[in-house]
Amino acid sequence: MALEKTNAIVLRVIDYSETSCIVTLMTRDHGKITAMAKGARRPKSPFEAALDVLSVCRIVFLKKRSGAMDLLTEARLERRFRAGASSLERLYAGYYVAELLNLLTDDADPHPELFDIAIETIDQIDSVKTKTNNTSSIDETILDFELMALFCLGHLPLLTQCVGCGKEKTTLSRVSFGMNSGGILCQQCRPGKRNVISLTSTGFAFLLDRTRQKKYLSHPFENDPSADSVQEPMTTDCNNRPESSSFAARDLTTASDPISVEDPVPEVRSLLRNYISHLIGYQPRLQKFLNNSGRRTAASKI
Repeated sequence: MALEKTNAIVLRVIDYSETSCIVTLMTRDHGKITAMAKGARRPKSPFEAALDVLSVCRIVFLKKRSGAMDLLTEARLERRFRAGASSLERLYAGYYVAELLNLLTDDADPHPELFDIAIETIDQIDSVKTKTNNTSSIDETILDFELMALFCLGHLPLLTQCVGCGKEKTTLSRVSFGMNSGGILCQQCRPGKRNVISLTSTGFAFLLDRTRQKKYLSHPFENDPSADSVQEPMTTDCNNRPESSSFAARDLTTASDPISVEDPVPEVRSLLRNYISHLIGYQPRLQKFLNNSGRRTAASKI
């Protein structure tokens, strides 16, 4: 057994006995670990109340051999997540970050960059002023974290070219996003594909701009970002059959799903939620508690 020291984020705490608990932690140097914290529930615990969800702490643990649970011996609190005491919305947002870290990462697979991003995200959620209308701020913070997590883990969807034939996209017209394919599809590659979401030009432009800001991609588009061209130049000589007019009509949202030109965030958030749920295999529990309740988006499954 080796004694290890590292920084960690508390992702989950499960009571094990009257005095002990099992803790899931995202560590910077060792990835996600699950450890037994003996005596953590005692009034005078050696962990100094550091084992609260989303707390950032400095831990010491005994790394067991493969197949055995690690043993947490010490945890010193460095920063507590306090936003949940004053805002239910921020509590759900913070818990969603913890849930994604738990679901998207594997045990003992370190991602230092993702750990640092998670710390920054939790700090941003915790520091939002409650006296102002911060819905948009929290939405964009969560959206950025989702994009950064997908990038760090190698799951960021392909946005600048068709995943089917590789033809580059040179306009910001409305696009079809393939969940199974992991990116956008041109008109020739779209037919026959399942789990496809239609994304408006406004939402697509916002998603591209957001990924550029984080330096995930760099691709000059020929057309003006504000242009909503119906013409899609992504053509290829691949053997896929050409798209019929009846199929093209299904790519458009219905009249009951108006396009939110002013605020593309809900549409892009809806797209990323569906994509993350597809990667995991089911919907994360905290997704349904996040905001956007009652707001319709232009992203429609087709």
